[in-house]
Amino acid sequence: MESELSPRAGEIIARARTLLAAGGYNGFSYADISASVGISKASVHHHFPSKADLVQTVVKLYREEARTGLAAMERQISDPLAQLQAYTAYWDACIRDGSSSFCVCAMLAAELPSIPELVADEVRGHFCDLAAWLAGVLEKGAAKGVFRLRAEPEPEAMALMATVHGAMLSARALGDPEVFAAIVGASVERLTRAA
Repeated sequence: MESELSPRAGEIIARARTLLAAGGYNGFSYADISASVGISKASVHHHFPSKADLVQTVVKLYREEARTGLAAMERQISDPLAQLQAYTAYWDACIRDGSSSFCVCAMLAAELPSIPELVADEVRGHFCDLAAWLAGVLEKGAAKGVFRLRAEPEPEAMALMATVHGAMLSARALGDPEVFAAIVGASVERLTRAA
């Protein structure tokens, strides 16, 4: 999909993604995009007729990027614990360097009751994708004796996903990236304890 976009549309999407992570769907306008990209609001509308179209495209690309990244990680890392650690290390690095201190879909999930359904569907899809991947990692790890699950892989995956996103929120609220590492580290340790 990204290759189908013009360079200007790519700039608009990149700026929208940053604004979404910072303030959610209702935290920016086309005026913010036009000012930061240096084009008129009409030009933004030319590329994306509505804000819902723009945000849906951002989330579709975000999902595609996430799926590609997780698949690449699985090809490069065979150990389930190392996969889980690589996933959480990705977010730890993003939070520490400020490149992406919050998951765009987590931010949008908080706004689900008030965002357009086509965006909400993409957000739900992201969480389904991530939960399925995490459940697969936990299931493989449990089969190898790496993880000790207290429930079936699916609810364990949902709990871990909630912990990771909650840790992002806590780190943001407290202005301390160490909070993310401490919360997520404790959660992973619980999964490996007595495995």
